[in-house]
Amino acid sequence: MKSIYKSDEGKIKLLNYYETYLDTFSVDFDREYVDTRHGRTHVLVTGPAAGKPIFIFQGGNCINPMTLSWFSGLLEDYRVYAPDTVGHPGYSEESRISAADQSFSEWVSDLMAFFQVEKAAFIGPSYGGGIILRLAAFMPEKIACAVLVAPAGLKLGSKTAMIRKILLPLMFYSRTFSTKNLTKITDAMSANSMQALDKDIIGEVFKNVKLEQEMPKLTKKKELLNYQAPTLLIAGEHDIFFPSDVVIKTAANVIPNLIKCCAYDMAHFPSESCKEKMGQEVKGFLSQYH
Repeated sequence: MKSIYKSDEGKIKLLNYYETYLDTFSVDFDREYVDTRHGRTHVLVTGPAAGKPIFIFQGGNCINPMTLSWFSGLLEDYRVYAPDTVGHPGYSEESRISAADQSFSEWVSDLMAFFQVEKAAFIGPSYGGGIILRLAAFMPEKIACAVLVAPAGLKLGSKTAMIRKILLPLMFYSRTFSTKNLTKITDAMSANSMQALDKDIIGEVFKNVKLEQEMPKLTKKKELLNYQAPTLLIAGEHDIFFPSDVVIKTAANVIPNLIKCCAYDMAHFPSESCKEKMGQEVKGFLSQYH
């Protein structure tokens, strides 16, 4: 199996960051390894055993606890399952699978079967939102309700802007590892609000990981004809990857039971104030639909 990491040392460094990040949570996690048809998967589990189940997927090319922290307000009230996505940094199998076909829906189905969950709420930021849309296309009956945050799989932003603000600084950073170029990238991803730990981790991902470059397939309306779960969409007005104007317009056309769309004054990574606002929005949605 080819590794997604450029070196063993880089892998160890990122897994150490994973453990550091877990220490910032106020809850304890159980950790399970699940054998799925698409690889062995490490899952963080927390919350009351009798709580309503929620699966939370990580963003792409980052570590699970980083984006899981955006939803920390849910961890004490719900039974939360947060898997490390296969083929992305973390403890799961490193082989990548397609985000254009049924592979990710099979992966989710296997995880649900292991934990004996027939139906759940799903939350997905970025790449994780794209995974939920693949599940909605192939196994919509698994979803009780869904929250998509700055989701992949609907509509991309300006390629010119991404090249100028992300790809070119990334090319320079890959050669020099200069703080200046890393800051350009993280400022563009967060509207100048990224916390220091996240910035350090993203820098290490760029240094040490062969990045996943394929976005989840853009979802077509006909794929979701059988998907009827209540859905909340939260997007950022300054998101360079999935800006709210184009994402919300596409979602309104594609997602049948789109309950609410929220456009926040944020970039791809939310500020602390936006995380708090988002937490209240998501709690209200779940209390009504889950």
